[in-house]
Amino acid sequence: MTEAEWQEVRSALPVPAWLAGRGGRPEGYCHRVMLDAVRYVVDNGVKWVNLPADFPPFRRVHAFARRWQATGLLAEFHDRLRDRVRVKEGRSVDPTAAIVDSQSVRAAANVPRVTSGWDGGKRVGGRKRHVVVDCLGLVLAVMVSAASVQDRDAGVPLLARLREQYFSVRLVWADGGYAGRLVDLARSELRLTLDIVRRCDDTTGFVVLPRRWVVERTLSWLMRSRRLVRDYETLPAMHEAMVLWSMTMLMAGRLAGRRRSAFIPRQPAPSS
Repeated sequence: MTEAEWQEVRSALPVPAWLAGRGGRPEGYCHRVMLDAVRYVVDNGVKWVNLPADFPPFRRVHAFARRWQATGLLAEFHDRLRDRVRVKEGRSVDPTAAIVDSQSVRAAANVPRVTSGWDGGKRVGGRKRHVVVDCLGLVLAVMVSAASVQDRDAGVPLLARLREQYFSVRLVWADGGYAGRLVDLARSELRLTLDIVRRCDDTTGFVVLPRRWVVERTLSWLMRSRRLVRDYETLPAMHEAMVLWSMTMLMAGRLAGRRRSAFIPRQPAPSS
């Protein structure tokens, strides 16, 4: 992290119990060093054991990342950064609309067959990450399943998780893969309006569809992290954690004033 990023990240970090006088064992390494080590793994896609010698021992770093995922500290850290980005962009902390989509990625050899499958539509064998983002493209909820799971089936627990965490969300845009009984279920049980944005049958070539491009852009952001280009995680929960780690890197850079990624429509050529 740069110094500007660390200043933004530091104030958003959860306070350890021992630092707040609630007991516990003091940590042996600085949070900045441990965060840099985890970010190195996510950004470069290396094995934990292949961490450079400049970082703490890889077992300590892996235990740190696993503990943050299991105790909810990572989700808390991620949500704090997201709230700050929304405020900086002039948005309310509580989103009212969201976009949902999925992305299938190939699984490495160490991924158990029990948690992986075959996506016949994309012709990808592995896992599928389902994400819900706000109108800025920031992740609100993420769930990882086998690639064989249909979007409308995974949408039930995913939208339930979204409703549980963000009661302010009322409208969710989705593609045709979420059409059917999920629309009625979202309206009756979750009080969500699921708006299906369809592609016209007579459309040829690449066309930017309303709202759907926002989540597609987020999925492309995730693919910048080499750890997410392919699924190397034994546990689906750790894959979800890697998505959150990747987003924290993006949001920390945005808060620190880095040039942010944005969708810029193609402008027509000036007439001579």
